[in-house]
Amino acid sequence: MSASVITLTESNWNEEVINSDVPVLVDFWAPWCGPCRIIAPIIEELAEEFAGRVKVGKLNTDESNNIAMQYGIRAIPTVMLFKNGEVVDTRIGVQPKEALRQMLEAHI
Repeated sequence: MSASVITLTESNWNEEVINSDVPVLVDFWAPWCGPCRIIAPIIEELAEEFAGRVKVGKLNTDESNNIAMQYGIRAIPTVMLFKNGEVVDTRIGVQPKEALRQMLEAHI
């Protein structure tokens, strides 16, 4: 995983996502999920591209299922954009890089 992608857990969720002063792109994923592996390089590229403007993190839904349940994650990969602690956009399934880039640019 890229150095600019944060590993999110239940213990750092509030600090890294809810209380973040910049928008946070969260990739809800699991190691056994094939489509999650497809989108992973796109997430890493966006983390590099938007460094300093957007925080990017990955939350393993198997390890942090309470958060996944809290946000109604029913399919992975699910990518959510948080701003001021609130979900402002959601994409489910593998998304083209350009679609995720447009989602980020609309909220920064």
